[in-house]
Parts: sequence; structure tokens; C-alpha cells
Amino acid sequence: MLSIIIPVYNEEKTVKEIILKVKSVSIRKEILVIDDGSTDRTYESIKDIPGIQIIRHDRRMGKGCAVRTGLDRAQGSILVIQDADLEYEPDDLISLYDYLLTSGDRVVYGSRIMGKKLGFSKSYSSFFFYWGGRFVSILTSVLWACKITDEATCYKMFRRELLDKIRLESRGFEICVEMTSKFLKEGCTIHEIPIRYNPRKMQEGKKIRWHDGLKAIGFLLKYRFL
Repeated sequence: MLSIIIPVYNEEKTVKEIILKVKSVSIRKEILVIDDGSTDRTYESIKDIPGIQIIRHDRRMGKGCAVRTGLDRAQGSILVIQDADLEYEPDDLISLYDYLLTSGDRVVYGSRIMGKKLGFSKSYSSFFFYWGGRFVSILTSVLWACKITDEATCYKMFRRELLDKIRLESRGFEICVEMTSKFLKEGCTIHEIPIRYNPRKMQEGKKIRWHDGLKAIGFLLKYRFL
């Protein structure tokens, strides 16, 4: 079974649509929605959707905390994170899932960069977001002597046996580089599969900021050398 973890904070405009898209994916799955202390109508918009589990934080604790809450509750043998906006297409999870089922690998990433090269995606949210993500990916590749095109992707799918070997502790967006660093430290090869990407702008609710990129760089160095 695939456990799909959806951390959400103030996404009343998109969260119901993305959950319905996730529900339609033809994989045996469980869906865990972690409402990280939303102050809008996020919870009200999804509380009556059948077939999902909703866990609520009393206050905002950060994306990393929401992801960790979901991972603690998940029952599947394969796990993945799904953002609550509409930037990613849940149907792309099928390709990642099929790869893990047929390969001996423990982890696979969905790459927006590879998808753009194949014409799946036509734009990015901004010049700075694109090159910030590319820099973090290049730095990851250099630090760990590997090749990864899209470290910051939301679609990180992995086997439960890997989760049992690492301890995640991040509270914010740096959860992404922590997961990547600890996967690589465990000796994993990160295979990437092209995915689609529909970026949104800041004014549309994008929450990550430039200082989160600086944090990512700092945490990459921390997990590599400490």
C-alpha cells in the first residue's frame, strides 16, 4: 500500500481539488491530510470527504512537523509526500510507484527539471526559484558525489524500510534536504523520473521564501559534514 501524506496550511482554495485528484489515482493507497494549524476554512472544506484521514495540529508547527506527523501515522510499505496546492499532478505518482515495485531501489524522486526538458512543463514560478532550486541540486550532487537534477521536488517516494533507519527532526521546509541527505547517507541511489509541474506565483499562495533556500544550503552542509 502507498501512504500519501498531504501537509497543508491555509490552502482552502486548492486542498479539496488536490485531494480528489489524489483519490482518483489508481493505486491501493491511504491518504493522510495533516492540517498544520490552518486559520482559514481548510478543515471545513475537506472534513466531509470520505476515505481520508485528517490529523490537525492545534497551532502552526511547520511543514517538517506536519510531514513527520504523517509519517508516524502512515501504514503503507511505500510512502510519498504530496503538496496541497495544484503544482503537481498526482497521476505522476503511478510512474514512481511502478518503478519502486519493479526495481530494487529504495527511493525515487519525481524531477520537474527532467519533465521540463521533455516538454511536460512550460514555466517556473520565478527566475529566482528556478535557479535557487538548481543551485541546491548542484550542491547536493557535489557534496554527495551523485547526480540529482531536482533535490527540492515534493515527490520523494521511498520504502518504509528506509524510514525505519533514519530519524527526521526538521520543523520547516528544510525537511526536503534532510530527507535527501539521510537517504544518501544510507547509501541509496536516487533515481529520478520526469514529472509535470504547474508552478504558482507568490500572489497565488506560494509559501516558500528566499531565506528557506539559505536554510536548505546550511542544512545540506550540516548533514554532510556533522
